[in-house]
Amino acid sequence: MKKNKSLLLSTPYIIWMVVFTLIPLGVVCYYALTDPETGAFTWQNILDLGMFLPTLGISVWYSLISALICLLLGYPVAYFIAHRTPVMQKILYMLVMLPMCMSFLLRTLAWVGLLETNGIINRFFGLLGIGPMTMIGTSGAVVLGMVYNYLPYMILPLYAIIVKIDNRLIEAAEDLGCTPTQVFSKVVLPLSMPGILSGITMVFVPAVSTFYISQKLGGTETMLIGDVIERQFKSAGNPNLGAALSLVLMLLVFICTGIMNRFGSDEEGGVVV
Repeated sequence: MKKNKSLLLSTPYIIWMVVFTLIPLGVVCYYALTDPETGAFTWQNILDLGMFLPTLGISVWYSLISALICLLLGYPVAYFIAHRTPVMQKILYMLVMLPMCMSFLLRTLAWVGLLETNGIINRFFGLLGIGPMTMIGTSGAVVLGMVYNYLPYMILPLYAIIVKIDNRLIEAAEDLGCTPTQVFSKVVLPLSMPGILSGITMVFVPAVSTFYISQKLGGTETMLIGDVIERQFKSAGNPNLGAALSLVLMLLVFICTGIMNRFGSDEEGGVVV
């Protein structure tokens, strides 16, 4: 009876996973391994991925840089929030989440208005007798857009881990003569490692597949793997090759998730996802 009840309760989840996860994944695999003209099985789409390896490498590099910058910015913010009063924690937590309530497209377009040649920043520099500076259409603008849009994904898992660290461990380290630097490096940082790995994964995964940020903030030479996939499905008219590229990105996501689950488990075996 209990087993039947558990199966009944899990049925909606199973249906959801089949319809919105397994079936789309199967469709992607089908297109990635078939010829666009005959529909016959082929490895040609996978072999053609070699020409896009430099673009994939650039996408991974930008994503890693963005994840590192988010970590450097997000860790102090998460640490600060975790050591406020409960009421202040809720307020600051909501402030971090507030930009996520706005459309991703609008947030990116706002940076276009800030960074363009006649934008707000260059106008301000003009008042100081500086510029105009070329900020839009650069790789730095792309990284800036990634950091701005995905920074909350770093702060939230870090906060969730740091706030659970037992203060008695910190007090014990201080009683044993540890300096503040040693307390952080030997107690706080190791205990917050699950949040660090989770945050890096949550930033890296959407950043490596993004295309809108690079189109609006990057130049014509800033081509990421997400742009290539979009082009294959739209202008190039080769969805099979686009599906093969998407399959590679999915493998990257699975690898990142596997690493996070392998090394990012906390003492209770949970992972912040």
